[in-house]
Parts: sequence; structure tokens; C-alpha cells
Amino acid sequence: MPQTSDFPAIVADIGALFGLSRPAGQCFATIWRAAQPPSADDLTRLLGLSRSNVSTALKELRAWGLVSRTRAPGDRKDYFTAPPDPWDVARAVLAARQRRSVAPLLDRLLTAEAETGDVRITSLHAVLSAVSTHVDALAARDAGALARVFDPAAGKAAEGVKKKKKKRKG
Repeated sequence: MPQTSDFPAIVADIGALFGLSRPAGQCFATIWRAAQPPSADDLTRLLGLSRSNVSTALKELRAWGLVSRTRAPGDRKDYFTAPPDPWDVARAVLAARQRRSVAPLLDRLLTAEAETGDVRITSLHAVLSAVSTHVDALAARDAGALARVFDPAAGKAAEGVKKKKKKRKG
């Protein structure tokens, strides 16, 4: 894998926008670009992070559904892979944010609504609930369908080139 020293930092900054820790973003960037799945020891060496930071980051990434663990035959180490399609990554991030942030907020709003009867809280709950329903629907799509929602040209590229029709001899 050609090294782009700033890429892990860039992905860490992007991840922070969505609630990932900086070490998780750095680990994800390195795993995502790796030609061969790296181990935790590889990530420690490549990123200069402590082993405990890498372990915590890997747990976080697995909980988000962004990496999976695999093993090589005859090797006791765990190796880590990430989905190669950035739209799969976006889908996983949407789903994780829903689970980890939006759903608990909806529950809290529902409780506040029941306790106070405030119509403004009811309205806010309705809006966040509608947004949540839409995001859930986006997260449930496959990578190609999600790409078409945000970028119709990218979605078509993900489907591949359309087959040409054969001309009939007449």
C-alpha cells in the first residue's frame, strides 16, 4: 500500500464529524487502504499508536460495522478488513449513528413529551422521528441504491456499463 501520511488524519477528521474517535478513524483509513488485511500489531507499528488505543479503536470500528475480523490459516492473529466500497461505508455510518445517537434522543424526547405535554417538544419529536425514518430507509439500501440517491451518476457507474443491444440482420 503506497503511504499517504495525511490520509489517516483526513479520515480521522471525517470520522470525528460522525462521532468516531480519532484513533478509530486512523485505524479505519489504514485498514481500508491496505492491500492485505493488517493485524493490530501492524496498525500499532504503522500509525504509531499504543496497543491499547488500537484495541479500543478496533472494538469501536467493529461495533459500528465498519471493520470485520478474519484469520489466516495457521495464524492465531486477528486481521481486519473493511468494505471496499465507500457507499457501503456510508451506509454503515448512517446505521451506526441511528443506533447510537438518534434512537436514544428520540426516546428522551418521548419521555420529555409525556412528562410535560409541551407541544414544542411534541413537534420536535415528530420532526426528528421523520428524519430518523428517512435515514433508516437510506441505511437499509444497498451501496448502489444509496449511491443513486445522493449521486445518480455514481449509482450508474456502480452498476457497471450497460450491455449493448445486438443489431438484427434484416
